[in-house]
Amino acid sequence: MSARHALTDVPTLRRQARLHIEAGAVTAGYDADRPQVLKMLNEALATEIVCMLRYRRHHFMARGIHGQSVGAEFLAHAHEEQAHADLLAARIVQLGGEPDFSPQQLHERSHAEYVACGSLGEMIKENLIAERIAIDSYRDMVLYLGAHDPTTRQLLEHILAVEEEHADELADLLDGVPR
Repeated sequence: MSARHALTDVPTLRRQARLHIEAGAVTAGYDADRPQVLKMLNEALATEIVCMLRYRRHHFMARGIHGQSVGAEFLAHAHEEQAHADLLAARIVQLGGEPDFSPQQLHERSHAEYVACGSLGEMIKENLIAERIAIDSYRDMVLYLGAHDPTTRQLLEHILAVEEEHADELADLLDGVPR
């Protein structure tokens, strides 16, 4: 049985809250490796932006008998990836960092690749591959954070759940479209 965490007394909480107020949400109780967390979050941000851009391109390039319906799914995923990017950027700022939107380094920091593709089947396949990469990346980040940064961990768990939904939807689409 693990030892129970002792609650901090109220006078100590009040005293600690007054120290280093310029750090905002990052208090003395934050025990994650903040530079590493910020690096990790900026990589996740880059991944979401690259995925959003790829989905948007595929939305516009979707052709054929299933092009309109699959393209609409790509656009919905693009909007969700953009929302993830916004959540990640906000968390980076909350932790005292700066979100890196630099186009020059997006591809280098992204875990997923930007693959243009020619056919609808290839588009679905590449998006599914990218989602599978994101799923494993987010799972690793969640495990890395553990109890050291529960707020970031919960944010990443939420994004992970959506990425798993995307992968499931894409796997279903892959079954119905000629490759």
